[in-house]
Amino acid sequence: MLLYMSNSAREAQSTPLHSVSVAGAVVREDGRLLAIRRADNGTWELPGGVLELAEAPEAGVVREVFEETGIQVEVDELTGVYKNTTRGIVALVFRCKPSGGSERTSDESTAVDWLTPEEVSERMAEVYAVRLLDALAGNGPHVRSHDGRQLT
Repeated sequence: MLLYMSNSAREAQSTPLHSVSVAGAVVREDGRLLAIRRADNGTWELPGGVLELAEAPEAGVVREVFEETGIQVEVDELTGVYKNTTRGIVALVFRCKPSGGSERTSDESTAVDWLTPEEVSERMAEVYAVRLLDALAGNGPHVRSHDGRQLT
């Protein structure tokens, strides 16, 4: 039996699928940075998650940070775009400032802490630490790729 596939169907099959996530690089007035210890794997990361289909990126950051930490934020600016080339995840990181709320854990976080830049480098894997450090450095947005473990 001969199967026919239209050009548009062939193109759709070969189009790579990506997931878009958002994360907040939340910087307090004293320079400390908001971080969570993830419940699923115990790693320290920025609060964030998958952007919902009809959601604006800035709204997604506000929602994700609050859900995971209890901290309300105001979004300042996009500071970086980071692609996990292994998993096809594109992360948009926004520098934010806290505007209310209080720290609490969630189903997705077992700890919430305000870290110094030095503590960020000590506790986080390079691919997550660089997102916070890029947000502090400014002169972005930075665009970086990684394989899930290290920058490429």
